[in-house]
Amino acid sequence: MPVPIVTIFGGSGFIGRQIAQGMARAGWRVRVAVRRPDEANFVRPYGVVGQVEPIQANIRDEDSTRKAIAGATAVINCVGIMAEAGRQTFAAVVEEGAARIARISAEEGIARLVHVSAIGADPASDSLYAAAKGRGEEAVRRAFPEAVILRPSVVFGTDDSFFNRLAGLARMLPVVPVVGPDTRFQPVYVQDVAMAAVTAATTDAAPGVYELGGPEVLGFRALMERVLAIIQRRRLLVTLPFPLARIQAFLLDLLPRLTGGLVGNPILTRDQVRLLAHDNLVSPGARGLADLGITPTAMGAILETYLYVYRPHGQFDAITDSAKNLRA
Repeated sequence: MPVPIVTIFGGSGFIGRQIAQGMARAGWRVRVAVRRPDEANFVRPYGVVGQVEPIQANIRDEDSTRKAIAGATAVINCVGIMAEAGRQTFAAVVEEGAARIARISAEEGIARLVHVSAIGADPASDSLYAAAKGRGEEAVRRAFPEAVILRPSVVFGTDDSFFNRLAGLARMLPVVPVVGPDTRFQPVYVQDVAMAAVTAATTDAAPGVYELGGPEVLGFRALMERVLAIIQRRRLLVTLPFPLARIQAFLLDLLPRLTGGLVGNPILTRDQVRLLAHDNLVSPGARGLADLGITPTAMGAILETYLYVYRPHGQFDAITDSAKNLRA
């Protein structure tokens, strides 16, 4: 019996590479479909020789997307952007790209399609990102009604862009502005999200939407306090009202234009300010990790394993503290 093939769009990214490893462990041949495969060679050791291969595909392009999908048994789309840059717009990537993958998957007779979206996806959202995510989901369901759609909350893990960013700001700034201090999040571990995608692709999991959240619900300020405790830094947390946050984000959004695209906005965009005005929680009664047989991992078991690098002495803080005790 031939080994089944999965095509993972965005398979070299933060979530995608965890999915690629999971599919390889499950015995599948894995195509990691990315725009620049020469920069994704690090995925090859995820399986035995020849099991995991980076291939070229741009989900804005019909032909390369079809070539990446042809002959596969399952397709997983985890391409996503949090800010627009050049031709990588929310409409082109999150909406039209998702629609293209779903349509071609149906035309090619793909057995299973898994689409990674986000909690808060809603075509009527005031956030450009969330609205595009919502329209992308609608397009996926129209083209491939049996698709499994995963909506994770904020995803944490070694290379995440959320907690690492918070810790990085706290390392640099004596005063840390907090936008939406009471906005609640339900962070979910990246490997739990990956296992959900693997389960959805390799079993007869029911089609439809699954909202993925961890076991803890915390406000943004409480999350920042958790980060400060882990990185062992004292910082003044100052609430930044939304009107001021919008002004600050507007100025930061001017950076790419003023620098001809040489400098992006790595801190806070206007669209992210809109997102921070809404809770990011699993909906009551929604299907989730438990329905896929997965027990969510608590933040406390993971965050310290990678945020320690932001401590004043990094991995040597414990040694420094012991030396102080000896001197005393």
